[in-house]
Amino acid sequence: VQLVESGGDLVQPGGSLRLSCVASGFTLGYYAIGWFRQAPGKKREGVSYIVTDDETTDYADSVKGRFPISRDKYNDRVYLQMDNLHPDSPAVYYCTSTDPLFKSITLPDDAFDYWGPRTQVPVPS
Repeated sequence: VQLVESGGDLVQPGGSLRLSCVASGFTLGYYAIGWFRQAPGKKREGVSYIVTDDETTDYADSVKGRFPISRDKYNDRVYLQMDNLHPDSPAVYYCTSTDPLFKSITLPDDAFDYWGPRTQVPVPS
């Protein structure tokens, strides 16, 4: 059972990127999926969150309106669309799963069951 992220790439501020999360060994559609990020020297923070059965979403204030999260039912993927990247956007990004009864991203880390290994959005030089 695992989650795998992909799509990390080097992007200049103001640009866009789409990250993808897929699962093996279970179906994303039965869970809530969150995207977290951790920048160098900073704490890991929740970014975007979706309850896949009813598509309830929740976002950190810092990304509202810029990082929509969505679910592809047919391919059982969850996407994080990252638009208008800010200078604080570069980080390693993780997707994670939890119980769909939770409707908010403001959960402690131990509320999440599985974590992907991460995908990196590097700092532009």
